Amino acid sequence: MIRVVGVGADGAPPASESLGDAALVVGARRHLAAARPPAGARTLVLGPLAPALETIGRYVTRGRPVVVLASGDPGFFGIARALAERFGPTALDVSPGVSSVAAAFARLGLSWDDAIVASAHGRDPRTAVNLCRAHPKVAVLTGPGAGPAELGAALRGHARTLIVATALGTAGERVERTTPERAAARDWGPEVSVVLCLDEARSSGRARSVAGVGPGPAGWALEESAFAHRDSMITKFEVRALALARLGPRPGDLVWDVGAGSGSVAVECARLGAAAVAVERAEDGVERVRANAAAHGVDVRVVRGSAPRALADLDDPDAVFVGGGGRDLPAVVAECARRARRAVVVGLAALDRVPAARAALSDAGWECDGVLLQSSRLAPLPGEVTRLAAANPVFVLWGSRPRSPREGVAA
Repeated sequence: MIRVVGVGADGAPPASESLGDAALVVGARRHLAAARPPAGARTLVLGPLAPALETIGRYVTRGRPVVVLASGDPGFFGIARALAERFGPTALDVSPGVSSVAAAFARLGLSWDDAIVASAHGRDPRTAVNLCRAHPKVAVLTGPGAGPAELGAALRGHARTLIVATALGTAGERVERTTPERAAARDWGPEVSVVLCLDEARSSGRARSVAGVGPGPAGWALEESAFAHRDSMITKFEVRALALARLGPRPGDLVWDVGAGSGSVAVECARLGAAAVAVERAEDGVERVRANAAAHGVDVRVVRGSAPRALADLDDPDAVFVGGGGRDLPAVVAECARRARRAVVVGLAALDRVPAARAALSDAGWECDGVLLQSSRLAPLPGEVTRLAAANPVFVLWGSRPRSPREGVAA
């Protein structure tokens, strides 16, 4: 049996937890120093996981008791997962402690059943950053190269409050409120426990029945009437439905809506949990995108400018929607294909633009496909009868990065 003990922020296991007759005690250096293992027990400072698992395995095979000390709740982004995968969950006796996330929210007097928790410890921080951009309450477990300064730098320009909790549970505990800009300019040291990212204007006190990421919108590909737009210059819902299916927006993603117009695609991506950037050159268009985002309760970053120049300072996206077209369309599609990680979707009303857009995707080495989307909507006629009113046909092209046989997901 492997006993896994959650250690408090002060580094010591709970007083009720005795290490008993443990033959091997595994944990971080500070955990081992605070725990005072029994005489004769071997101690192993936890570093690279694979060698530690091998050592634990040798003791388990010989039937010798093992205790693993872990910060907070070992089942919450902790070592319990790796131990269960290696030795099976029935081999574990887990005593959880209070996680740093729970402790940080408790210090603020805030509930956190509506918070999304992301780990940037030893992981690419872009997922955590995009969650912070899109959602009003996020907790980020930090690590080297992914701390408050890096999060702050990535969130410049977003209306967010960062709560940096350092050395929770110790005499040196600090819980500090700051802005992304101030966080980016500071060295926070190695003792940061967790960073909370709050959009206080959108935080809701409503009771939840589902923790973490919410259940998502009840519907998408909304009617055009759900958005403010000018002279019907909006991506129609039939086109939007197909575009969303090919974009695949999800929590942790970043999506660009280039030539956004009303921003309907960006807003729908944000409603589905992705971080969204709308690029629009017209000032009245910029204001419409902002109004539509506010009306739907989502955060869409709006960048005024013409692509491809306006794309230069944006973080690389997972997926891009390009609406409309002009003389710069091939260059815009090529730039999007160069930088997107997963998908580029292009909506075109003009037949003449299709070959150039398709060539731009193909020349970038992407797998390209598309359809001519023709739809007719029911429309009433006098006498309580109905006709079919044809909408203008639209070409929808999409490209995806080719995957190698070993890849489970797109690059």
